[in-house]
Amino acid sequence: MIRIAPVGRVLAVAAATSLALTACGGGSNTATPESPSAAPSSAAPAAKGDGTLTLGSLLPQTGSLAFLGPPEFAGVDLAVKEINEAGGVLGKPVAKIHTDSGDTTTNIASQSVDKLLTQNADAIIGAASSSVSESVIDKITGAGVVHFSPANTSDKFTTIEDKGLYFRTAPPDQLQGRVLGDLIVADGNASIGIMAMQDSYGTGLADQVAKTVQDGGGEVVERVDYDPKAADFSADVAKIKAKNPQAVVLIGFEETSKVIGELVKQGMPADKVKWYMVDGNMSNTNYVKMPKGTLKGVKGTYPGAAAPDEFRQSLMAVDPKLEDFTYAPESYDAANLIALAAEVAKSDVGADIAAKLAEVSKGGEKCTNFKTCSELLKAGKDIDYDGVSGPVEFNDAGDPAVATIGIYQYGDDNKYPVKALEYRTGNIEG
Repeated sequence: MIRIAPVGRVLAVAAATSLALTACGGGSNTATPESPSAAPSSAAPAAKGDGTLTLGSLLPQTGSLAFLGPPEFAGVDLAVKEINEAGGVLGKPVAKIHTDSGDTTTNIASQSVDKLLTQNADAIIGAASSSVSESVIDKITGAGVVHFSPANTSDKFTTIEDKGLYFRTAPPDQLQGRVLGDLIVADGNASIGIMAMQDSYGTGLADQVAKTVQDGGGEVVERVDYDPKAADFSADVAKIKAKNPQAVVLIGFEETSKVIGELVKQGMPADKVKWYMVDGNMSNTNYVKMPKGTLKGVKGTYPGAAAPDEFRQSLMAVDPKLEDFTYAPESYDAANLIALAAEVAKSDVGADIAAKLAEVSKGGEKCTNFKTCSELLKAGKDIDYDGVSGPVEFNDAGDPAVATIGIYQYGDDNKYPVKALEYRTGNIEG
């Protein structure tokens, strides 16, 4: 079961139901070294390492989640930089190869995976979108390569056939849905409307939000699962408006900008109807050109603990143009965990790395960066890597056993601050 509680105190949840695991939705092309990650599997094809840990990234440079690309790339780049400054993996610098994941409207991800496999990537970090990862997981794991996402949250990945080679640092979306649903009820909303993009991410997250709201005594008066590629959302918004909800939950990607425009046009601005958003559309770039105050007071959730100031400064040194840090901690942690697992395995082979990922994530002496952890390993110690995104203790499914969701609020500038209003942590027990 999953227990959710605000950090430092108990969260009064609406119901004590168990949570299953649901959905969220990359790169460039530069060769430099890094590490693979995943769980062991006898079904994984035999692969031979070349002694250099090569990490590929499959992250959004284009498409509906392109705004997530910069922080995710920066997280990987920072980790690789620190790993190589600490001596690399297996006595050699980690190599990295960045590629674009695009989105589900293109075949970019499949082409990028082909490129990474041709260049002997041992592990691939990405994609950001659950649907994109689902479209390439067979190709990646079928090649004996670790598939490690910093942002996938679909429940499908908990039970998907992955030859033991799929891992993620992002928590399942039912955890986020539970936190968001609790928040909506706690804010005094008795009636809500839901507008969710129609894919595994949108519908899965909407299901959990709806369940949590209803368990807490609220009512979902209208729900619209829409085509994110639609040119117009006026009819969808009209259905929500007709039911006069106190709050509207917006679950989607960049098309949310169009939905917001229609909400305002139809007389449902954020100062009259409360809006709630999620990780897929929480952005500090997509809404800044809207009239001042359009998103003022809007609340939203996305996974991850508070990123220390020092970490954000280090990211900015890697990419001075960063405007937000969404999934940067999870990307950073993914690269470090892969590198540490390769060190323990004494191998850059995907299945070997996968077999050690859970081991380096729990049960040993705690350490928080590659340099400190590798020094402990050299001293013959077992390690427990605690990441920037959280403890990252993997369960048998390759999911994080403990995760944190931040609750954020937009200001008059249509941006949300780096620090959340509140962080709530969920423990997932087998």
